[in-house]
Amino acid sequence: MKAFTKTKYGGPDVLRLEEVEKPSLKEGHLLVKVYANSANPADWHILRGKPFFARFSFGLFNPKDKILGADFAGVVEAVGKNVSGFKVGDRVFGETLQGGAFAEYVLAPAAVCGHMPAGTGFDVMAAVPIAGVTALQAIVTHGKLRKGESVLVNGSSGGVGHFAVQIAKAYGAEVTAVCSNRNIDFVTSLGADKVLAYDRENIHQHIGNYDLIIDTNGNLTFNDYKRLGKRGVMVGFTTIGHMISVLLKRAFSKFPLAQFTAEANTKDLNTLASLIQEGKIQPHIFKTYPYQDIPQAIGYIECMRTKGKVVMVWVGEI
Repeated sequence: MKAFTKTKYGGPDVLRLEEVEKPSLKEGHLLVKVYANSANPADWHILRGKPFFARFSFGLFNPKDKILGADFAGVVEAVGKNVSGFKVGDRVFGETLQGGAFAEYVLAPAAVCGHMPAGTGFDVMAAVPIAGVTALQAIVTHGKLRKGESVLVNGSSGGVGHFAVQIAKAYGAEVTAVCSNRNIDFVTSLGADKVLAYDRENIHQHIGNYDLIIDTNGNLTFNDYKRLGKRGVMVGFTTIGHMISVLLKRAFSKFPLAQFTAEANTKDLNTLASLIQEGKIQPHIFKTYPYQDIPQAIGYIECMRTKGKVVMVWVGEI
């Protein structure tokens, strides 16, 4: 099968499209024929081996896992032992942070896969896993959003942010979104009740009173969280130093601020699928690449100017 491989850390140019062996089926896993992928910041962080401490998981000097890629959507080709709820021919989507998705076939634990809703395309559902699960867990699992509460979403036009706005609205929140002036119309179309343009108003001086602060951009200070909200969830971070500063201050405060790494599971993926089926959320595909251009897609999102998601499709099948 074709797959994008890496043998060293670096930029997208270190990726090579090669013929490799199809993964062997394992207990508890699904073998999925990949129809589409999406690109995430996690992909280029893993590709570059940055931040450095991540190499303790992905390989200290060279990558442990040869094939890059997390998000995928496709069709189940084989089902491993002790797997229930999936069968050959099912249309599924999911993520595997250990890599392997930027290939014609991916072997993924059944526990990180969900069923695609009827009538949706592979390109659409490939855009969902990491970003959608992160947004859902930030708002529901860690943010503990209740109907009628007010939410501030910082970084509302990106992959996670555009899902966060829609999910918060679906759960009955009043949403104030922070984005650039050029993305105001886009974020408004997602359902945001109010929009703050950070290039018109300094978010670090903004005066507000929100029940929940969701920071997908990662530039809010600990004082920003305390000034603006009753509780917060830190999703992204701009630098390791900034993250450590925020978490150290949290350690000496009673302010409820959660910080987490999202982990996909079938329940949350199926929740997202239901929200899409009901028309309550819609993944926004900003740009689509053929699979041959996966390195270019990763390079594009590394510039961090994307509205919604960047998707890559295999052999034109979506």
